Amino acid sequence: MLIQRTIQADLIRLAGQYPVVTIVGPRQSGKSTLTRMSFPDKPYVSLERLSLRDFALSDPVGFLNTHAKDGAILDEIQRVPSLLSEIQVRVDARPELKGAYILTGSHQLLLMESVTQSLAGRTAILKLLPFSLSERTKFVDIPADIPHLLFYGFYPRIFADNLDPVEALSFYITTYVERDVREIMAIKDLAVFSRFLKLCAGRTGQILNASSLAADAGINHNTARSWLSLLEASFIVTLLQPHFNNFNKRLIKAPKLYFWDVGLACHLLGIERAEQVASHPLVGSLFETFVVTELMKQRLNRVREPRLYYWRDNAGHEVDLLHESDNCIIPIEIKSGATVHRDTWKGINYYRSLNQEATPGVVVYGGSEQQDRSGGLRVVSFSQIGDLLDTFIHGKGYPGELTGSEE
Repeated sequence: MLIQRTIQADLIRLAGQYPVVTIVGPRQSGKSTLTRMSFPDKPYVSLERLSLRDFALSDPVGFLNTHAKDGAILDEIQRVPSLLSEIQVRVDARPELKGAYILTGSHQLLLMESVTQSLAGRTAILKLLPFSLSERTKFVDIPADIPHLLFYGFYPRIFADNLDPVEALSFYITTYVERDVREIMAIKDLAVFSRFLKLCAGRTGQILNASSLAADAGINHNTARSWLSLLEASFIVTLLQPHFNNFNKRLIKAPKLYFWDVGLACHLLGIERAEQVASHPLVGSLFETFVVTELMKQRLNRVREPRLYYWRDNAGHEVDLLHESDNCIIPIEIKSGATVHRDTWKGINYYRSLNQEATPGVVVYGGSEQQDRSGGLRVVSFSQIGDLLDTFIHGKGYPGELTGSEE
């Protein structure tokens, strides 16, 4: 079963405006399927094929003349970055061309420097992540229990091919570590890197302490930083930056670490059944990982930067997320429990006492009902955050009427 991805309409629109469109994202996020569905008449060339890659590396001009003279889908373009200079020459020679070349790549680290050097101003750049919640529901309904949702994660093939997530994610990690990591950074001791990766999973949803992480992994601080950059570049993890508005308080300035796919984080934590998630000590962090990355994916799927941050001072006052819109800041708390209590939004109340421009805020929780609390605060079920995000994406500001005073 092939489904239309949320980003597809913008992909086709941008192909009508730019000579080149570049799509980056992790392996198995659906880039190849998306491009072939969106441009069925274009030649498709996978640079994973060794014979084609050797041809492209040795003779970029001859390769493009043979396989992509008038344009093509070039999959995993980071394998042959030298093609980008020749593509630049061709699109510059024919400025009327739109959407001639559709490029995909799995490694930002290898690809984006080459793209920005060769194709600056000539390419639109999109990021395709694993399924969003709404995309996943085209295969399976939203489960009533959060552990099931978190355990399966959002990689498309798990649902399209009805795969066992433990097996599929194990194969994914093996392939990633043994091929991609070795190729990108030539790491010699893959066992140490694998331990580092599992230690990162144990820190998802938490403020990053690179020194502590390095010490636990048995590596130095610089190596830990380098490996984190690798995980970011290959779309395994993302770092949520703090909001720096001071409000006369000392703020925590380290980023928070999140895995792009919560199912992958579960796998690296050694979770082998959905039932284990409910009693896992990190269930709250895993739920937060799901919500934060869902918000990010919804923004990126509309070709918008996430504009999400967290806020915490050194006295322990914290707001899980701040969403910046054009005219306000929306504070968001995330709680995995099926009920919410008054203390749930004390961080929001404290933040709003410092920032009068902030809205009453939103609580995303593990229950099933949507509630409008006094003071304008809204409580939203995890299953309904797609509606909430649409409000953010389309610039409508705070989702709901602001009335009354704080509770």
